[in-house]
Amino acid sequence: MSTATESAGARLVLNIYIGLFVLYLFLPLAVMSAAAFNSFDYPSVTQWHGFTLKWFVALAHDQRLLQGLVNSVLVALGVIAVSIPAGLSGALILTRLGERSGTMLYSVLVSPVLTPGIILGISSLIFWREFGMPGGLFVAVMAQSSFIASYAMLLFLARLQRQDRTLEEAALDLGASHLLVFRRITLPFLAPTCFTAAVVAFLQSFENYNTTVFAIGGEWTLVTEIASRLRFGLSPVINVVGVIFVALTLVAAITYVVLKKKPKT
Repeated sequence: MSTATESAGARLVLNIYIGLFVLYLFLPLAVMSAAAFNSFDYPSVTQWHGFTLKWFVALAHDQRLLQGLVNSVLVALGVIAVSIPAGLSGALILTRLGERSGTMLYSVLVSPVLTPGIILGISSLIFWREFGMPGGLFVAVMAQSSFIASYAMLLFLARLQRQDRTLEEAALDLGASHLLVFRRITLPFLAPTCFTAAVVAFLQSFENYNTTVFAIGGEWTLVTEIASRLRFGLSPVINVVGVIFVALTLVAAITYVVLKKKPKT
């Protein structure tokens, strides 16, 4: 068998694998999206009863889901406000410490990522209850921030490892205060990572369930409300929520690619 034939066969196998992999990823999303437009009262595409938009109207009148969406956004914004400064502080401390001291502290600061979400939710609920704070949106913010701050810290650490520290040292030698150095040199250097960490924190918070369900008490987020409804059966309204988020994701991705390829003036 010639080398060209072997190369063509390998390329064919690779293309088949990629096709099956993409199909595996996107076929469930396609089925979910199609079910959102089926007039059948059960989310199915095998029993097609006609095209309809009534489930989108039903979502617009579903107050619990809409309130859950608002709560999810509020919690996510709170998580950003807490986890970004906390993660940045941890990253700055680790980069300023020696290797021996930093290794132990690094293990401690990263440990929340390895802790099960159930444990974080329950422990946060017990801790804040001692201070008179029952389960709710605030406790959910603090519980999620306890591990999302570690993700932000890792992003800041990766960025700080590429920083030229001589710029800070030169500014200090010229009489600048540490606060001024941080505001004029370090913070602008970390600005892209701040945005990235905020996006990661928002997404991690928005889709979180294990930690949130134990810490939120009598309140609810979009994810916890959907999960509670799934125990009583599926609803096409849930499919509509999925379709909307898939559409928003596609719009955001396309916008990012277009802006990325746009020539700078």
